[in-house]
Amino acid sequence: MTYRTISVEQRGAVAWLTLDRPQAMNAISLEMVDELSDFFGRLFNDAATRVVVMRGAGRAFCAGLDIKDPGRTAAPFGGGFGFQGYLADVYVRMRRCPQPIISLLHGPVCGGGFAFALASDLRIAGESARMNAAFIKLGLSSCDMGVSYFLPRLVGASVAAELMLTGRFLHAPRALALGLVAEVVADDALAAAAQPWIDDMLAASPMGLRLTKEGLAMAIDAPSLEAAMAIENRNQTLCSHSEDFAEGLRAFLEKRPPVYTGR
Repeated sequence: MTYRTISVEQRGAVAWLTLDRPQAMNAISLEMVDELSDFFGRLFNDAATRVVVMRGAGRAFCAGLDIKDPGRTAAPFGGGFGFQGYLADVYVRMRRCPQPIISLLHGPVCGGGFAFALASDLRIAGESARMNAAFIKLGLSSCDMGVSYFLPRLVGASVAAELMLTGRFLHAPRALALGLVAEVVADDALAAAAQPWIDDMLAASPMGLRLTKEGLAMAIDAPSLEAAMAIENRNQTLCSHSEDFAEGLRAFLEKRPPVYTGR
């Protein structure tokens, strides 16, 4: 698929995904939903890509829904919910893809853009970042695009209620204090700040990295300790039968970096 509202640069095992509608502060259009759905859908069976970095071109990460986009009225079936369901499925695909997603946040991170950040696995904020559940400011519910699922799990029910019931902005320093972002840096240092995190993730075995994302997501919703441990036991057994595990043991004993092959 040829993309027009996003761009993807493959740097080795890392896909750098840029929301690329800077003239509209990367607001979400139907065309962008088409392209994000395609991109994240392909990742599930993409063994070559091990990490995704998501960012926005221009002055914003993503200002939310493009309410001026006429295409939304002609959206696909969307599970019976039209555009609402079609966009919502993008966030499901983000969580379903086995690659960790690092979001680099700057400027407005609002509504559906806030949900992109929350659906990521790790967030780094530029000093200009300001986030909010903008839906409630438009006469809608703030329970949208997975925000009611992601936000309380990340910052707790009390802070989630505060942000969702008011639509107030959350700025970078408080986001750091809440643990919502891993660090705050100057806007022009975001890409450089991501690199140490990327390097650490790529130092893991391909299977170990993917099964850690999967296992963590399942453990958060596990009904019991035993259920979480069942997933852990399954994933650890899969890893322990891989050639990469044998290589990891050898490298540890030989005090050298492992050379993983994905087998």
